[in-house]
Amino acid sequence: MSNKASNDSTKKTLLVTVLLSLACSVVVSFAAVSLKPIQDQNVVLDVQKNILSISGLAGNAKSLSADEIEKLYKNVEPRLVDLKTGKFVDASPEKIAEFDQREEAKNPATSRSLTGAEDIASINRLENVAKVYLIEKDGKTESIMLPVHGYGLWSTMYGFLALDIKDLDTVVGFGFYDQAETPGLGGEVDNPIWKGRWPGKKVYDAKGNVALHVIKGAVDPSNPKASEQIDGLAGATLTANGVSNLIQFWMGDQGFKPFLTNLKAGDA
Repeated sequence: MSNKASNDSTKKTLLVTVLLSLACSVVVSFAAVSLKPIQDQNVVLDVQKNILSISGLAGNAKSLSADEIEKLYKNVEPRLVDLKTGKFVDASPEKIAEFDQREEAKNPATSRSLTGAEDIASINRLENVAKVYLIEKDGKTESIMLPVHGYGLWSTMYGFLALDIKDLDTVVGFGFYDQAETPGLGGEVDNPIWKGRWPGKKVYDAKGNVALHVIKGAVDPSNPKASEQIDGLAGATLTANGVSNLIQFWMGDQGFKPFLTNLKAGDA
């Protein structure tokens, strides 16, 4: 009797454990599925906030409501660019809205593998098509925002570089919307003061080479090349190098330079 009761108790315990596990799995799965649309929308809103902030359309976009973001975002025109030809891709608004550049980079059919010499930003693969953003103010295009990414110390940093449409060389704004660098060190790439160093800087030198980079220490205003330099990040040399590398890559021949050349010539 004792052994039987003990066995029955063990079976009941196992049965209850299994049933509880199944119930928890169902609840977790249901929550994940039901919350995914909300999570996806939050990701989209966060990217839009960064676009509005970096472009100067909204000073403090982080505090904006969804309705305010939607209203301001009407001044942003997303377009697709073929990185091989350096020209706009003819695509419907629906296709542009659904386009996910990060997913494109993962797909061998829509991207290519980079060689070691090419991959100075440590991104492994380069997508064939990129999504850029034309920024309008008072009905006129004032700047163009280019997506950039590259590896820092601990993470791939995803952000935007906005250029003045007049010369496609002067920086309007710069910032990251996704990065996992060390807080207080490399994480200072999100510091508003550091991001405020970028506007007015020049991407290219007189010969058309990518010159903009992060230096060690502070920029000397009397230096003839000060317009091509950004203050360093104390204690975060590898992150700073990563920023310089991604600027070098995306503004160079592998990235957006052919497109910017065509755009400047009116042939994009």
